[in-house]
Amino acid sequence: MTRTELIELAEKIQNASGATEIENDELLELFLASVPDPNASNYFFELEYDELSPEEIVDRALAYKHFQL
Repeated sequence: MTRTELIELAEKIQNASGATEIENDELLELFLASVPDPNASNYFFELEYDELSPEEIVDRALAYKHFQL
């Protein structure tokens, strides 16, 4: 999925644009499956990230780097 497509998806998630709660859940699942950040859902639901734009959410989710101990 391209960055542009992810931004459009993030906008839909932020606006709860799905016709049903199930559809909204499916949009979020698609987003989470498309980015490396395992905690990307926090950007939509945690108050500390409330002011993030869809572009900022996508950039943070794509910037995640897994590290091994």
